[in-house]
Amino acid sequence: MATRIDLTLDCADAVLLGEFWKLALGYVDEPPPAPFATREEWLRHHGVTEVDPREGAWLCDPDGLGPRLSILRVPEPKTAKNRLHIDVRVGGSGDDRWERITAEVERLRAAGAGVLWEEAGHHVVMADPEGNEFCVA
Repeated sequence: MATRIDLTLDCADAVLLGEFWKLALGYVDEPPPAPFATREEWLRHHGVTEVDPREGAWLCDPDGLGPRLSILRVPEPKTAKNRLHIDVRVGGSGDDRWERITAEVERLRAAGAGVLWEEAGHHVVMADPEGNEFCVA
């Protein structure tokens, strides 16, 4: 059996990035671990006395196939390019693949992403609302 991974992104605004990545990936808010009824209850159990929703977002693939995504606010500003980025795959092949890629790019632009550059016919490099690079292919 393969080992599963989770991804954690540091950010300045976990609510903003959480909403963006839910839309981009079709993810949902991850339920809190059992036996906790809410994420706030879970955080308080771990010593977090003041719960601020801007501190973190926990997302999961509703089908359970993709990695879980934790988005955590950190106090220090970003100073360099991230060494890891997410690739958003549109899937399929054929004559209309580039059309599907550009349609996805437009959907993500409407959600706050920006286009950095494109390799016409193959992929588009974008930035999420906080400037983190990702690729649509």
